[in-house]
Amino acid sequence: MLTYTEENYLKAIYHLSGEDQREVSTNAIAEALLTKPASVTDMLRKLADKSLVHYVKYQGVSLTRKGRKEALLVVRKHRLWEVFLVDKLKFNWDEVHEMAEQLEHIQSTILIDRLDAFLDYPSFDPHGDPIPDQKGDLKIRKKFLLSDVPVAFSGKVIALADTSPVFLQYLDRLAICPGCAIQVTDKIEFDGSLELLLNAKKKIVISNEVAKNLYVH
Repeated sequence: MLTYTEENYLKAIYHLSGEDQREVSTNAIAEALLTKPASVTDMLRKLADKSLVHYVKYQGVSLTRKGRKEALLVVRKHRLWEVFLVDKLKFNWDEVHEMAEQLEHIQSTILIDRLDAFLDYPSFDPHGDPIPDQKGDLKIRKKFLLSDVPVAFSGKVIALADTSPVFLQYLDRLAICPGCAIQVTDKIEFDGSLELLLNAKKKIVISNEVAKNLYVH
């Protein structure tokens, strides 16, 4: 059984390593977890002793197969709890991250599997991120940043690059969320702003910075 801190480290390494599972630096982990590099080094040695990470000093760290499995379990719990809090307890999507951070450390596998069944086995959380199944498999969708698509593109918002509360609150004001249909009607050459038709009826303008944080399909 892993400690709360060990689970947080594995999850942080998983997120920082990205889809290509690249090596992660000690400084990047320290910045993500708001701690000192020396503390990170000590923890990485402990995780390496448990065969959870591949770690060589000054060369970065990556998850072992065992470590990735444990990280995905934490991610699975976090995202299932977010679905529960939004869909069943009616919290706003900008309110649930911190609560899910606490709930993700519950150890009961039976509880999490029953939660999954109770929610009818969701594939994605409220922010559009894929939820690992019992085996740790993810349903991966091809996605593009909205800032990179051409004028006349039509599709749907499927996920977010930024899930900070302030950004989610701003998206609420625009009525943008995963599942929304969008069409790019124009792109402003001066600053990259986009004119959009939202759900085939509402015209809005968003900045390039917002577009760089929306994934579409």
